[in-house]
Amino acid sequence: MPVGLAEARAKAAKVVARDSREWAARADSDNAVLSIPLKPPTEAAVLADPRAASDWADAWRSADGDGVHVERVLRNWPSAGRQELPERLVLQTADVIARFAGRDVHRDWVRLRDRAATLRGRFGDGEEFVAMLQRRGGAISRLADTDFGLLLDVLGWLLLHPASGYRLRQVPIPGMHTKWLGAHRALVESLFASISGEQDLGLVPSPATLRVRILDPALRPGGLTDVSAPVDELAMLTFQPRAVIVCENLESVLALPDWPGVVAVHGGGYAVPLSRLPWALAARVVYWGDLDADGFAILHRLRSHGVDAVSVLMGEDALLAYRDLWVPDPNGVATRMLPTLTAQEQAALDRIAAEGGVRLEQERLPWPMALDALREAVELAG
Repeated sequence: MPVGLAEARAKAAKVVARDSREWAARADSDNAVLSIPLKPPTEAAVLADPRAASDWADAWRSADGDGVHVERVLRNWPSAGRQELPERLVLQTADVIARFAGRDVHRDWVRLRDRAATLRGRFGDGEEFVAMLQRRGGAISRLADTDFGLLLDVLGWLLLHPASGYRLRQVPIPGMHTKWLGAHRALVESLFASISGEQDLGLVPSPATLRVRILDPALRPGGLTDVSAPVDELAMLTFQPRAVIVCENLESVLALPDWPGVVAVHGGGYAVPLSRLPWALAARVVYWGDLDADGFAILHRLRSHGVDAVSVLMGEDALLAYRDLWVPDPNGVATRMLPTLTAQEQAALDRIAAEGGVRLEQERLPWPMALDALREAVELAG
């Protein structure tokens, strides 16, 4: 089938999506070339539908020019006579390819091209930096104009103050709100490292904090029940609970009743720092998370850091018993092997994957049943 304008524009758009970051990062856009065979119709096709063949040729004739070159081939057919047909589309330079692909594609390409040129002009064209521009070109292009301006200012300031000792929200860039650097930190760090060779921004990190509920009134320091504090300070507590319950979700922690000898910890996220708490390491640790890929990954990370945690309601039996409470996992199918999982836990994770990626959130389980399961696990601590 002959290649029409719409199909050729779609092919050009795919090439821009695939190659634009490299063109922009390496300032190589003038050398870009795209050649597309147009597969002109045969004599039989022209005779079968002369109007369609004529419209096709006219469309390509109108597209020729402004950097778009349509090569032609001469045909001498017995029945259709002498015909000059478009045979190949040749687009030279990235600007021409992107313009041919369409207005939106061209707009996005120009933004990426100009921003990469600005970054190279300000921070040089070292190989590491150019390679990082290529990898992070999509993120750079998606920034709003104001945010791109702030990116330039932040990188410049960090290069002038490589060991400022400031905290993340103290960096004094005019027009930058206090949360901007935190929201764009990954992009800033990758570009800064490629320019300076330093992995550290020279900023003082905020101390890691942990949310803890002390369920035993006798253990509460100064009567405090619910505490969120730096991990290093929590490590200095001198009490010794017999059991520590780690819940992935805060609502489950807050729902737990007073409980002799028990402390509850909010364990959302992969970096649950229980291994830094002596009183937790000396207690029985019970982990209860969502029945999903993240819940098992948190459990695995906890064990990988030396915490001998037992899980509750995280086997395949619990998963299947409450099928009606499943929801799709927004992270998709989980296909992973986590070496620290028990056979029952791994079976549940495998079933989650086999079902197409599902999630059973811990808060949805019947609370009396869940509390009984927790009590049974804790009582094994003696």
